[in-house]
Amino acid sequence: MITNTRCSDVALAISESQNSTWVLRTPIRSDGQRVHELVSLCPPLDENSAYCNFLQSIHFQKTCILAEQHNDVLGFISAYRKPDCSSELFIWQVAVHPAARGKGLAFEMLNALVSQAHLHDIEAIETTITKDNQGSWSLFKKFDRSFGLQGQVSTFLDETRHFDGQHETEYLYRIPLKSMSQK
Repeated sequence: MITNTRCSDVALAISESQNSTWVLRTPIRSDGQRVHELVSLCPPLDENSAYCNFLQSIHFQKTCILAEQHNDVLGFISAYRKPDCSSELFIWQVAVHPAARGKGLAFEMLNALVSQAHLHDIEAIETTITKDNQGSWSLFKKFDRSFGLQGQVSTFLDETRHFDGQHETEYLYRIPLKSMSQK
């Protein structure tokens, strides 16, 4: 559990939305287990190991964002710069606690993440979404609209060819970003 003695440089933003105050911040080592618990509440997201969520909160913390309210984790976006193209940010997962859905938290986290100064050189974001994940489609279509509807969708991993029928097809949604000053 995070203590109230957290350094002020960890906090990224405080925002007001529908009578709720969310603190959006960079995750830290001690958030790993709480992120793991959040993801487990968010089907259809694939539940990774707690160890993976600790690595996201430590090694990839500058490309992830966490939302909390009253010390409860309400949201988490995990992302990373693509190794072969560091100007592209791959959004791995977007998790929002069931009690916080429908209030714009995911959109606010995504905007806050790509607006961070150390990500100023990101030219595009990518994510993968299964056909039935309407929450993710809605989020990324809304985000795409805010950047001029330049996004493209293609098949990334096919249910039959890649997953041998064990997982739904993952569609790649690629959204080019205009400079943040044009947004």
